[in-house]
Amino acid sequence: MQQTFEAWITPVMIGGLIVFMCFIIWDLAKQSNAGRFGTLMLFIVLGAGMLGYVFKVIITWWLEGGAG
Repeated sequence: MQQTFEAWITPVMIGGLIVFMCFIIWDLAKQSNAGRFGTLMLFIVLGAGMLGYVFKVIITWWLEGGAG
C-alpha cells in the first residue's frame, strides 16, 4: 500500500513544485519590472533546471523499457 501511494504521489508533488517554481519566476519578473524580454530570459534560464529534470525523467523511463 505504501509503495503504491509513493509511486502515485511523487509525480503529483513534483509537478506541483514545478508549477510553484514557475509562479515564483513569474512573480520575480513582475516585481523587477523585467519586461517581455527579461521575463522570457528568466523563464529560459531559471526554467532550464526544471526542464532538465523533466528530460531526465523521460529519458530514464524510456531507457528502462517504458517506451516499448
